[in-house]
Amino acid sequence: MFKPNYFLWVTATFILLAIFTSHLYFKLAWAWFALSFFSVSLAYLLNKPTIFRKRSDGTMPFYIRWVFMPFLWSTQLYNSWARSNDPVPALQKIDDGVYLARRLFPSDIHDIKNEKIRAVLDVTAEFSSLNWMSLQANIDYLNIPILDHSVPTDTQIQRALNWIHTHKKNGRSVVVHCALGRGRSVFMVAAYLLSQYPDAKPKEIMNKIRDIRPTVRLNNKQFEQLNQAFENKRLVVHNSAWIIANPVAGKRQWEEEHDTILKLLSGYYNLTVKTTTLEVNGTELAKQALKNSPDLVIACGGDGTVTEVATALVGTKVKLGIIPFGTTNALSHALCGSLSKIPSTKTICLNIIDGCEQRIDTATCNDELMLLLAGVGFEQQMIEKADREKNNNSGQIAYLQDLWEAISQNDVHTFKVTLNDSDTFEIDTPSLTIANASPVTALLAQGKGGPDIKDGELDLTWLDPERMQILNLAELAMLGLGDNRQKQGKSQQSSSGVFHKTALKVAVDIRQIGHYVVDGEAREADTLEVVVRPKSLSVVVPESALKADSE
Repeated sequence: MFKPNYFLWVTATFILLAIFTSHLYFKLAWAWFALSFFSVSLAYLLNKPTIFRKRSDGTMPFYIRWVFMPFLWSTQLYNSWARSNDPVPALQKIDDGVYLARRLFPSDIHDIKNEKIRAVLDVTAEFSSLNWMSLQANIDYLNIPILDHSVPTDTQIQRALNWIHTHKKNGRSVVVHCALGRGRSVFMVAAYLLSQYPDAKPKEIMNKIRDIRPTVRLNNKQFEQLNQAFENKRLVVHNSAWIIANPVAGKRQWEEEHDTILKLLSGYYNLTVKTTTLEVNGTELAKQALKNSPDLVIACGGDGTVTEVATALVGTKVKLGIIPFGTTNALSHALCGSLSKIPSTKTICLNIIDGCEQRIDTATCNDELMLLLAGVGFEQQMIEKADREKNNNSGQIAYLQDLWEAISQNDVHTFKVTLNDSDTFEIDTPSLTIANASPVTALLAQGKGGPDIKDGELDLTWLDPERMQILNLAELAMLGLGDNRQKQGKSQQSSSGVFHKTALKVAVDIRQIGHYVVDGEAREADTLEVVVRPKSLSVVVPESALKADSE
C-alpha cells in the first residue's frame, strides 16, 4: 500500500547523501533530488495536487518542471518499465463512447483518431500533456489534477461527470487517462458509468471494467470513496443549464463576453441561452426554464437581472449561478466578498463549473422578492437621485456622491416600527434600512457587522439624527469590517449614533415619506412590510467562499 511517508524516506536518504558527499557537484545534485522529493511529499501530505502547477491546457511552468525533474525521471523510468510489461493495450473501449487509457504519447494519436475520440480527460497532476493543437487532432482537452493513489474531491467528480456526459451527448467519444490507466482514471470512468447505470453497483461496474482491462485496481481508499459517493447519490450528472442574459447590463458586456462564456461553459453544460427584452424579463424566462427542469439557471447581468431570475427560482431546488455584469453587483459581493469584483469572466465561469451549492435566505418586501435590502431616508434618497447613465460610467463613485447629497440634507422622519407582529416602537431618524444581506460597501446596512444571508433573520439599522452623520458613516464602515451580530430581538446601540435590531418580520409606517427602495429600485407605499424566508434559494458560490464562511 502506497504511503506519502515513502517520499519522506527518499528525501531523508538524499539529504544524508548531500551531507556526507564531499564533492560539490554531487552535493548539489543530491540536494536537488532531496528538494524534488520533499516537494512531492508536501503535495501528498497536504493533498495539494496544485503544487505541480499544471495549467488547464496540460502544460507546466519551466521552474516547476525543473524542481520536480528528479522525481519525474524516476517516475518515467518506472512507468516505461510498467508500460513495456503491461499485458493490455494503451487505450481500450470500456463503454459506448467511453475509453480508458494510460498516459498518452504521440504514438497513440493513430489509435485516438481511429476510434474517433474527440475529448481527452487527463487526471494526472504530475505530467505535462501532449500539445493537442500542434498535433492537429481536433481534441477538446481537460485536466483535473489528482495525485497518484489519491481520491478526487466531490467537486472534481461532478466536473468530470458533467464534462464527459456533455461531450458524449454531443456525439464525441471521450478517453480518460492517468499515468498507467489503473487507478485515478478507472475511478472517474467507474463514477461516470455508475451515473449512467444507476441500478448497477460499484463492484459490478469494477468487474465490467476489469473484464476488459484486467490490470485495473482501485486501492481501498479509492474504492471506499467511490462506494460512498454512490450510496450518497452524488454520482449524478447535473449538466442542463440555462443562461438568461441582460444584453444592456453594465456597458453591454454580454456582447463582448458572449463567445467567451459559451466556450467555457459549453464543455460542461447543455446550454440554452435567452436574453431579456423590454417585453420579456428575467422572471418570465426563468419560468420557461423551470418547465424544462434544468439543473442550473445562470443570471448574466446586474442585480436587477439576478433578482428577476431568482424570483422564479425561490422555493425550488434549481441552482442560481451569477455572472455579474452590473454596476454594483451587490449580491455577488455579499456572497463572495470583495474579491467578487476582481475575477475575469473566465474565472467567474470556472467558479460556476467548480462551485458549491449554498442555500440562502430571501425575503419579501411588500410581496416583492428582496434579496438584499430595503430602505427609507438616505438609502431611498440616494437611489432616487441616481442617474442611470452616470452610474454606468462612474460606478459606485456616483452612488457615493448621491449619498453625500442626501446626508447633507439630513431630513429627519418619524417611523412606527413593528417587529414580529408584537414589538412596536417609534423612532426619529434620517435613515432606516432592513437588510437580508448586503456587501460591506452598503454602509447604511452595517449596523452590527454585515448581515448574514444564512441566519434566517432581518437586520434593522437606523441612525441618530442628533449626531454628525459623517461620524455615523465612519462607525458603520468600521462595523462592516467585523462580524459581531446580535441575537434575534435584542436591541443594541453600538455608540451614540448607530442602532441595530434583528427580527423575522418588520412592518414600518412610512406614510410620512410615501417612498422606499428595495434592492436598488424605487417604489411607492405607505407601509413597508418585510418578511424573511429562510434558506429558500440555492446559489452557486466558489468553494473558497464557502470555506471562508465556515471559518
